[in-house]
Amino acid sequence: MAAEGRRGLGRGLSALLGESEAGVQPGPGGAREIPIELIARNPDQPRTEFGEAELEELAQSVRLRGVLQPILVRPAPGRAGEYQIVAGERRWRAAQRAGLNAVPALVRELGDQETLELALIENLQRENLNAMEEAHAFSSLIGLSGGSQEDVAQAVGKSRSHVANTLRLLQLPATIQGLVRQGRLSAGHARTLIGADDPDALAREILDGGLSVRDAEALARKAATPATPAKPLARKSNDTLALERDLSERLGLEVQIQDKDGRGELRIRYADLEQLDEVCRRLTR
Repeated sequence: MAAEGRRGLGRGLSALLGESEAGVQPGPGGAREIPIELIARNPDQPRTEFGEAELEELAQSVRLRGVLQPILVRPAPGRAGEYQIVAGERRWRAAQRAGLNAVPALVRELGDQETLELALIENLQRENLNAMEEAHAFSSLIGLSGGSQEDVAQAVGKSRSHVANTLRLLQLPATIQGLVRQGRLSAGHARTLIGADDPDALAREILDGGLSVRDAEALARKAATPATPAKPLARKSNDTLALERDLSERLGLEVQIQDKDGRGELRIRYADLEQLDEVCRRLTR
C-alpha cells in the first residue's frame, strides 16, 4: 500500500474532524446548520438497509433533543451550494422523520476516495452492518487503498481472521447473499455453503430444519462427500486412540491419527479461520 493510502485508511473520523464528539465547537471549521433539502446521501454509502424500528427510535430522540452530534458532509460534486453526506446518514434520515428543517453539519473538502474510505470506516466502527454490507465494505476498502486484509483489520478494529471470513461470503451466489442481508441466514450458516454444489437446496434444509451452524457444517460435508463403497477400517491401537483423545483435548479440535508400522499422518479438523489461527498460534508459540 502506498504511504498516502495507508495514512488515509488509518486516521479515521476523529483525526479528520480535529475536535471532540462531545460538543459542537463554534467558529471557523465548526458545525453549522444546513437545510436538509440541500443535503443528499452518498450513493456509495456501504449501508443500504436501515432498520425501521431503530430509525424510528432515533427519530423520537431527535424530536426531544435535536441532533446532538453533527453529521459530516462535503460540497456535492457538480452541484454548487449543495452537500453530500460522508458520515451520519442515519441522523439525517431521523431528522427528516422528526420534521427538522436543518441539521448541524461539519463541512470538509474531501476527494472521492477519501470520502468513500471514511464512510466505510465510520460504518464499520460505529454501525451494526449486516454481514454482506460488511463484506462489500471490506472489499471496497482493499480495492481503494491497495492494502491487505491485515491493513483493513487494523483500520477498523477487527481481527484479520474476521475480515478474511467475512470476505469469503462474497463467493456465495446472490440468492444466499440475499438471505444473509435479510437476516434469515447467519454469516456462520452461510459460510458452510461456500463451494457447495447446490447451496440453495442446502440453505432450504438449514432454514426448514432450524439447524445450528455445527449441524449445517455436517450437512454440507455430507453433501460434498461422494458415495463410495465402505472400506474396512484398520483397528487403531489403544495407544493411538489415547493419543488422539489427548491431542483433541489440548487443541479443542478433532484430531485423527492414521498409523501403519510407525508411519502415517496426523489430521486436525477446523471449522473456521479463527480455529486455524489458534492452532497456528499454539504451534508457533
